[in-house]
Amino acid sequence: MSAMGSSWILASLPFAIGIVMFGLGLSLTLDDFRRVGQYPKAAVLALLCQIVLLPAICFGLVLAFGLPPELAVGMLLVAASPGGPAANLFSHLFGGNVALNVTLTAINSVLAVVALPIVVNLSAGYFLPDGAAIGLQFDKIVQVFAMVVVPVVIGMLVRALAPEVAQRLNLPVRALSVVVLVGVIYAVLYSERENLLGYFVSVGLAALAFNIVSLLIGYSVPRLAGVDHRAATAAGFEIGIHNTGLAITVALSPTLLNSAEIAIPGAVYGIVMFFTATGFGWLISRRARRPVVEAS
Repeated sequence: MSAMGSSWILASLPFAIGIVMFGLGLSLTLDDFRRVGQYPKAAVLALLCQIVLLPAICFGLVLAFGLPPELAVGMLLVAASPGGPAANLFSHLFGGNVALNVTLTAINSVLAVVALPIVVNLSAGYFLPDGAAIGLQFDKIVQVFAMVVVPVVIGMLVRALAPEVAQRLNLPVRALSVVVLVGVIYAVLYSERENLLGYFVSVGLAALAFNIVSLLIGYSVPRLAGVDHRAATAAGFEIGIHNTGLAITVALSPTLLNSAEIAIPGAVYGIVMFFTATGFGWLISRRARRPVVEAS
């Protein structure tokens, strides 16, 4: 691993992503998981796009762009990561069904415990000659579970048992989550500053293309299946805005992938997605204001 800064940064990464996931848990209840029954078509389509379609498309893109092996694995790690909490914010700003966003984020975060190791193992085995040695092995699922699901459950318990405490914690933890994400991305970019221009040249266009395709698929597939605009908007943001903090943490953690290069696509995607998501939201909002008949 190149100069990634002091060892305390690496040691704190799982705790950092734990803060983000704890913040997510503070906003969830069991009803958010049950709510999938209210939007069965939108939820199933979004989850299928997230788990099956996106990794396949990302695989095609990394081959088309001819990415170096570590960057290719990093892109697929991003593709396998669940939707990020920021998707809820963008959905709210641009008229999406935020309840559906919360439901999808909750379910995706649980499914990622299994889906993420599978995608990373397959991609590491394909792209890296010693992928079996450094890939995320199935026995690491427990560690991913501890980083992703356990903090969410703790946050949900706090909300259920002490709702006033959860309400007071909600805004500070959300703000801290943003600081953590920005800090992690900065740490990755700063540590690799000498190679940064080359990395952006190598992976920037691929990350941009994958982000745009993710947003379009997330919105278009449900719309083509007759899902209403608000639910499709929620699906678009959920699929296009990934939890890049989780992807970076998995890449950097010494007990998991232990690679700064594999973390670079997550850092680049984490920057790009906020600009593309804003443009995407503006476009679909403008389109929705036209006098067209919505499908139910």
